Amino acid sequence: MSTLRTALITAATLGLSVPAWAQDHSMDNMPGMEMPAPKKAAPKKAKASPAKPKRATPAPVEKPPAPAARPAAPEVDHSKMNHGPTSDTVIDHGAMGEMPMPAAEGEAAAEGMAMSGTALPPGSAPPPPVPTDRYADRQFPPGEMARAHAEMMKESGGLNFGAALLNIAEYQAHRGRDGYRWDGEAWYGGDINRLWIKSEGEGELRRGLDSGEVQLLYSHAIDPYFNLQAGIRQDIGPSPRRTYATIGFEGLAPGMFEVEGGVFLSNKGEVIGRVEGYYDQRISQRLIFQPRVELNFSAQDIPEIAIGSGLSNVELGARLRYEIKRQFAPYIGVSYYRKLGDTASYARARGEDVHATSFVAGVRFWF
Repeated sequence: MSTLRTALITAATLGLSVPAWAQDHSMDNMPGMEMPAPKKAAPKKAKASPAKPKRATPAPVEKPPAPAARPAAPEVDHSKMNHGPTSDTVIDHGAMGEMPMPAAEGEAAAEGMAMSGTALPPGSAPPPPVPTDRYADRQFPPGEMARAHAEMMKESGGLNFGAALLNIAEYQAHRGRDGYRWDGEAWYGGDINRLWIKSEGEGELRRGLDSGEVQLLYSHAIDPYFNLQAGIRQDIGPSPRRTYATIGFEGLAPGMFEVEGGVFLSNKGEVIGRVEGYYDQRISQRLIFQPRVELNFSAQDIPEIAIGSGLSNVELGARLRYEIKRQFAPYIGVSYYRKLGDTASYARARGEDVHATSFVAGVRFWF
């Protein structure tokens, strides 16, 4: 028994006295078995030139200082073991993240970030040529196509057409003898050039015509809204009568006001003028209210026809019409007429009224 005890104590003593180099250190390099040595901070990289980025050299991998010498151990070949990065290997990820792209790729990426979608510059490709022929020209004879094209252009704006409008045809009830009045026009032509006929006048019942006129005019469109007119005017009615050379205008003013005017030079050298206008205020689809104004001027006194210089007379009116059809509309209204200046003096000398208020009823139609 004492012999066995002695053997065990001897074996334990020998085991404790085995030198450190004889211990198995093959697992020392396993990942996670010990903390990796602290790595040194990567040196700061110099700023690249803003004009053109240059390829930067990756920072060298810094290794920790060699560990203290250990007692020699059996040499183990770790190259054939797939243990991943060891504690002795330090990978500088900061340096890897700072590695720039190639110059061309960097410029393209910067440009794509600055401009995208509709912000991209337009292309330089030329537009397609403007077509100079029609497809049908390839299939049909040129002469037939030329005639068809001329007809199409004529129907699209080269046609002549006409219209006639009797804007006022009314009975006037006022103090003294009742009267009548008319004002109308007709024209024929195209979109640019037209021939116009205008006529207006007034009189008293059972007494005859007081004054009247007829104008024959050539009209030329000077813009989409106004026509310039020139021609002759002939007075009708009691003598003395005058013949005038005429130049005037007619059109649609801003606000949808119908306006017209003219200057008349008589065969006696007298100059007179006229401006008139009206506005159609639509109350409903068929009921229309029309205010109207007319002013007459003279450059000199004309005693023969009882007209004084300056503003000779003015007429204000208002008419309410109902369009049974667009082309036919009866109306009622009121009209005020006033002579002014020397014209009023001539009227008083003849025993005539210088002003009159009339209630009117008539019809307006066109075709």
